[in-house]
Amino acid sequence: MSDPFLILIVLACLAVVVVLMLGLGGFAKGSGWAQKNSNKLMQYRIAAQFVAVLLILAYVYFRQSGGE
Repeated sequence: MSDPFLILIVLACLAVVVVLMLGLGGFAKGSGWAQKNSNKLMQYRIAAQFVAVLLILAYVYFRQSGGE
């Protein structure tokens, strides 16, 4: 766990989970806030997932190529 790149990946995945939970919580509550912000939260989640997947792919690529 001392690899800074791996820590960055874990943080990116946690960001995805946080945004997902905010969206699900707002959706379950059904308040006016959820109606106003659900689309924006979905966009944030997709962007966070994109960054997380890119980081994971880069990590795997560099680990396989021996670029530790």
